[in-house]
Amino acid sequence: MRLIWTFLFALASSTVFAASPEDDYIAARDKAIAAIAAQESANTDIETIDAQNEKALADLQQRLAAILGPLAVKDFPATGAINIESLNASDIGFGMLDGLRYSQSENGPSIVASTRGLTERWLKSKAAEAEADLRLPTGIGEALKLDNFYTQAIGSDAAFLGTLDFALKKPEGADIAVARLGGWTQDIGPIYDQHVVVTVVKGDRVLIAEATASPAVPKIAACDSIWAAADAAAQKAQQADQGSDQDDSSDTDAANAVWEKGDADYRACMGQRLPSDPAFPALLKQAQGLADSMVSK
Repeated sequence: MRLIWTFLFALASSTVFAASPEDDYIAARDKAIAAIAAQESANTDIETIDAQNEKALADLQQRLAAILGPLAVKDFPATGAINIESLNASDIGFGMLDGLRYSQSENGPSIVASTRGLTERWLKSKAAEAEADLRLPTGIGEALKLDNFYTQAIGSDAAFLGTLDFALKKPEGADIAVARLGGWTQDIGPIYDQHVVVTVVKGDRVLIAEATASPAVPKIAACDSIWAAADAAAQKAQQADQGSDQDDSSDTDAANAVWEKGDADYRACMGQRLPSDPAFPALLKQAQGLADSMVSK
């Protein structure tokens, strides 16, 4: 009898503590990252490292496909490619959100799908970043309000800067729905190529859709004037610094401060004035349509 109870207890324990598919995925990902880091430290040739990186990404993509299953959103493919672009910490695209990206075309609308569990683990890792600029809150709802979430989760070589948040009607069945208008940039100043980014959390799924704003976000003269004035003032300060014989960075710092304030004031102006523009209802409709499509059956 004691032997039987011991066997049953061992069986129950193995069931309780069995690793989940998400646990297995994280373990495989971290093992691959460590192996590539070791190769870099050993000065392994880049071709070998790249081959190992591609092999590991393919394995992780299969694991994510098994976790997520096929995507069922109208006009999007059922299968996706891994969202992470590299497992090499030296590469652009390292550390992106664990998930799959489903794209209509190379430059068309896309959806990044993850699970609540994977997203929460990813946010926890970002909250522990050594650099303050990279840290994110651990709560999904709070993180979705920040430009830096989208920069790190679905971007690779550019930063996301938000213009405004849409007053979205939460689709039935969704736990969280956030829609933002913004653009990707490597510089400071107006971003005329704006995108609609919509995130829906429903049950265990986190879906982030991105599409070029349609219609295109119009230029607003009053806002452009704010940026033009700031740009002129900053360039004047920068030229004064370059013409000075003194090795003093104070003028350069002043120029950068003017640019940064001008950029912030420009985006604030757009956020205030755009909702009154004739193009805005169509932009809101686009955002709402993306949100609704991600929860429809």
